[in-house]
Amino acid sequence: MSAAPYPQVAWRVVLDGQDLTERIAPRLLDLTLTESRGDEADQVDLRVHDHDGRLALPRRGVTLEVAIGWRESGLFEKGTFVVDDVEHSGAPDILTIRARSADLTGAVRSRRERSWHDTTLGAILGTIAGEHSLRASIAENLAKVRVPHLDQANESDINLLTRLGKRFDAVATVKAGTLVFAPIGAGTTASGQPLPAVTIVRASGDQHRFSVSDRDTYTGVRAYWGDRSAARRKAVLVGTDKNEKKLQPTYATESEARQQAQAEFQRLGRGTALLSYRLALGRADIYPEQTVNVSGFKPEIDGTDWLVVKATHTIDGGSGFVTALELERGGGSTEESSASRSA
Repeated sequence: MSAAPYPQVAWRVVLDGQDLTERIAPRLLDLTLTESRGDEADQVDLRVHDHDGRLALPRRGVTLEVAIGWRESGLFEKGTFVVDDVEHSGAPDILTIRARSADLTGAVRSRRERSWHDTTLGAILGTIAGEHSLRASIAENLAKVRVPHLDQANESDINLLTRLGKRFDAVATVKAGTLVFAPIGAGTTASGQPLPAVTIVRASGDQHRFSVSDRDTYTGVRAYWGDRSAARRKAVLVGTDKNEKKLQPTYATESEARQQAQAEFQRLGRGTALLSYRLALGRADIYPEQTVNVSGFKPEIDGTDWLVVKATHTIDGGSGFVTALELERGGGSTEESSASRSA
């Protein structure tokens, strides 16, 4: 009985509309694609030999389309990127091209001044999406949240999205032409479709690192807000005060202080356990925000639902393809008890 054939790597690179895959395949050193959950742009790093000096340096600002996978299972389209860094080094002569997600460049990073009054989070995000000709995929429960006042002072739209994401503990990013705003752990695509859970066994990889820490395990988070009618600062507490973390800013309203405290409490809960894992056979079908179940490790690792924070896919010139995952403890339900009191 013959052994199963070893899978063959497949990839495609299209630069400024021209498919360069066959031309650069013999020159490929490595192709690395990093996909992130939040405001950090997805990034492609492409390194190729230029031993004969026949490669032209691409212009910055041109587009780079990338697809990766295996011949047996097909390619996964990974989006369009904009070349923003070109380097030529030697000897030996090597051309390095770095490109970042096209959705997180340009006007979305331009600073502006404006304010919103008596509106909803969905209306704010919908306005930003419309200004950049983006579709909007906003979780219904977050879209309905009232926002009495919000200032955007000398701040880019992407920075504002990041700030709102932190305030509501949400994924706040732009992917595939869509502004995405959803609770961390919701596990949805840019179009709002659920991402399937992934199961990984230890035999699928060759390196892992697990860490868990009680040192930073807080039982609650306290946030402060300025009560103008009472001319004093008050506090809200999410969780308990047995080992509380205090947020330094003073927020404008009680509701904002509570939102910030709740978001930080949830982040702290996820961050107490971390797992990094390298798959020996790359998985282009794994994306940030996917839920991962693992087996073959310690019970404490196997018994945890994990969330993908970052996926780094690397293809080398020797036809190797590996995927490195950074995971954090899944959200689950967080017990909350809140109290407001004078500081």
